[in-house]
Amino acid sequence: MKKKTLSVLSIFALTGSLLAGCGSPAPQSSAPAQNAGSKEGGQAEAQVQLEDALVVAGNGATVEKLMKDEIFKKFNEKYPNVKLTYVSGVSTEIVAKVKAQQNAPQIDLTIVEGGEQEKGRQEGLWDTVSAADIPNMKNVPDDLKIKDDSGVVVNFTPMGISYNSELVKEKNLPVPKSWNDLAKPEVKGNITMTDVASNFGRSTMIMLAYANGGSEKNIEPGFEKLGTIAGYMPTFAKSAAQLQQNLQNKSAAYTTWTMARSLTQKETGLPIEFVFPEEGGNIVPNVATLVKGAKHPQAAKAFVDFLLTDDVQTMYATKLYYNPATPVKLPDDVAKTLEFDRSKVVNFDYEVLSKETSNWLDRFNKEIAPKTGK
Repeated sequence: MKKKTLSVLSIFALTGSLLAGCGSPAPQSSAPAQNAGSKEGGQAEAQVQLEDALVVAGNGATVEKLMKDEIFKKFNEKYPNVKLTYVSGVSTEIVAKVKAQQNAPQIDLTIVEGGEQEKGRQEGLWDTVSAADIPNMKNVPDDLKIKDDSGVVVNFTPMGISYNSELVKEKNLPVPKSWNDLAKPEVKGNITMTDVASNFGRSTMIMLAYANGGSEKNIEPGFEKLGTIAGYMPTFAKSAAQLQQNLQNKSAAYTTWTMARSLTQKETGLPIEFVFPEEGGNIVPNVATLVKGAKHPQAAKAFVDFLLTDDVQTMYATKLYYNPATPVKLPDDVAKTLEFDRSKVVNFDYEVLSKETSNWLDRFNKEIAPKTGK
């Protein structure tokens, strides 16, 4: 049956070529790509012609390098007609750019953090996705599903506490186990954190609330603990690069960021360890979204499906230390390195975060920032 099907398709293809040669161009199909990147990444038995270009926006640095050097090249092995362009930036910048281009989208596909994806969903920036168009979506578990099918998680990483193990040992400082350990007097002068404008600082404040009976819907305990921590630091860091520098030059022993970032820095030689606190923590999902009204929707769907193949999911894990979004079999050492207690994951209500973040930032600037170093 398979051979018969392929023979029929071959006849159709030959007929189309002959017609094209007679001056009747074959129309480009607008139907979704079929089997555009099976889970094993094999060649599809039948594929429609994708658009000839695709513009992808996502994080820079190591993410951009992996995307350009390896993922793009592998995608083009399968779809050589698609010219790929990468636009790098942080999630907030990317979503703002998509919003500014709403009337004439220049980006087809974004890969942004969950909180920013939710902002874009509320503003109507994304098309819906489905397993009919992106078959590998069926391999993403329910606990990673995105509201209204407005995107699909392609990887994630847990938030927690990282510490410089050499400095902790030198100063006889405590190894952190709880979010509340950051507010203990004995760690004073040894913490670096970002403010709540950053996902790192915002997630920490929310988890401090959870660790003390609150939540994103009852943020008071988080503000109270953050006020204490502010007094332990000369200033809040403005970027992840500053957090990294503070850990490297030993001006700080502790910070709060993701497992992926911690493991990446450890690989460079920084003596850093990551702790998923006993109260649990949130995960930071990276979500692929199709920009509404974009020029190359079929290529975008095929690319998202490709990101969910075993090959790419393994790349995310082995090269960037992101946890895969699908149940792919990883090398034993990598799987062990990425282990954490999934039963303790705290799922933030991103609608609440989207609504309250600006209010939290205003309050932070008035109440918390003035306490730094005091």
